[in-house]
Amino acid sequence: MDILITLREYQKIYFKLYNQEYKRYIFNQVNFNSKLIGIIGARGVGKTTFLIQYLKENPLPITKKLYFSADNIDVDSIFDIAYKFYQSGGKLLIIDEIHKYVGFEKDLKKIHDMLDLQVIFSGSSALKLDNSVGDLSRRVVLYEFKGLSFREFVEIKEGINLPAFNLNDILNSHEEIAFELSLKFKPFEHWGEYLKSGYYPFYFAEKETYLYRLKSTINTVIEVDLPSIFPIEYEKIINLKKLVTLICRSKPFKLNIKELSSKIGVSDYQTLYKYIEYLKRGSILRPIRAVAKGDNIFTKPDKLYLANTNLYSAYCNNSEIGTIRETFFASMFDNIYTSKKGDFLVDEKYTFEIGGKNKSFKQIADMPNSFVVADDIEVGFGNKVPLWLFGFLY
Repeated sequence: MDILITLREYQKIYFKLYNQEYKRYIFNQVNFNSKLIGIIGARGVGKTTFLIQYLKENPLPITKKLYFSADNIDVDSIFDIAYKFYQSGGKLLIIDEIHKYVGFEKDLKKIHDMLDLQVIFSGSSALKLDNSVGDLSRRVVLYEFKGLSFREFVEIKEGINLPAFNLNDILNSHEEIAFELSLKFKPFEHWGEYLKSGYYPFYFAEKETYLYRLKSTINTVIEVDLPSIFPIEYEKIINLKKLVTLICRSKPFKLNIKELSSKIGVSDYQTLYKYIEYLKRGSILRPIRAVAKGDNIFTKPDKLYLANTNLYSAYCNNSEIGTIRETFFASMFDNIYTSKKGDFLVDEKYTFEIGGKNKSFKQIADMPNSFVVADDIEVGFGNKVPLWLFGFLY
């Protein structure tokens, strides 16, 4: 059977399976006019749903647009599929799970340079475009797709529309924003549920088995996705799993590299640092360093967290509330570092101290652009900002 006919039959199945109406924040961020677009993100955050939603809504005739997943085909060349589709009049090609196809960089470059065809692809958050293969990074516009924000979680659960705010809005106007939002919903009716189980969209379809599925999803990332991208020997996979469990049970600011290395069975720190980097790229761990250390993976992280609060529920259900608070806050930012006085430095400008409602300014007294981020308060005052409000950054 012709490959395009087969893929169109698969596409019909996907269209029936993925019929969610709620649109994620990324719809407002992607420039759909770009010729080559990449969507990377953790397994389970909703990449496939997003791609199929966009394909369905795109005004092109169904014969001119095509979706397929690279883990469901057995072909020698993605370019050959693209070329056949282009010859048949195709205009929009969407390729899911592209990291499953060895050598995808070369094929994407050929498609981009030779065919008048728009391509949108998705891949693991661990995906790194190999600059040695035709410098694909110059041709593709990449977007990182995160899990549900607190705003999105409440929107889905309550069926309401809520605005997002940038960091400056929150820091400068948080009292007014929190007050207005609290008239539309009650933050603490949803906050605990979100921290435990609201980051991955599949929660709403599988509430009873959510934590079991989440742990299974993370195991698949460790056992399948990461070894397909990084040089991880099969017998070493157990070490990565041990590392995740140990980090879950450890305090993020009491990182004992020697003890961690011993407990997971590695003899040198460089191997441990590689494992941390692999798990970071898989959106499982979140190492945070001081600005001065930069992004050098072979330096000890100052703090080490799981990547989001739900992972603590899946791997160790008795985590300290302080760790959960810091993990949530860190998960909302990309440019975040440890701070000499407070807990975090964001955008190399703002210092934040994270705590409960009674947290004082003692540790960050007299520091410019410093804020206490407090849990258990609905509306803040002055430079004391509610923690939940940072869930409205996207």
